[in-house]
Amino acid sequence: MRKVLENRSLSDEERMDALENQLKEARFLAEEADRKYDEVARKLAMVEADLERAEERAETGESKIVELEEELRVVGNNLKSLEVSEEKASQREDMFQKLQHDSEIRWKEAEARAEFAERSVQKLQKEVDRLEDDLVHEKEKFKSVSDELDTTFSEMSAY
Repeated sequence: MRKVLENRSLSDEERMDALENQLKEARFLAEEADRKYDEVARKLAMVEADLERAEERAETGESKIVELEEELRVVGNNLKSLEVSEEKASQREDMFQKLQHDSEIRWKEAEARAEFAERSVQKLQKEVDRLEDDLVHEKEKFKSVSDELDTTFSEMSAY
């Protein structure tokens, strides 16, 4: 009976040793899995933060594009308005045909620059500033032409 109990005790000890080894291995695997999980969680947090920053930059960029497109539309409308005024002035007086021709050339150049600006959003602000300068210049020319036309009409009325 003692031999049986000793054998049983010995086999239980061997089984306990094996179970303890399995437990150590399971703990090691669990610690390794926890470490990998922590690393993946950290990387995921970094990627999520990067994603948020990228989304914010994208939203900012999209809003800037919308603003610049609106500015471009306004400038285009201003240029169209300027063209209409210029055509009316040229119809009233034949001697301004040369001015009309030069203005049409400038209009075509400005239109080409505006199309280029639509494709080049990054250069849009610089182009808008240039077109605004052209608009001011054309308004000054129109004012000058109107003043000259008023003077001519006044001289014609005096005769």
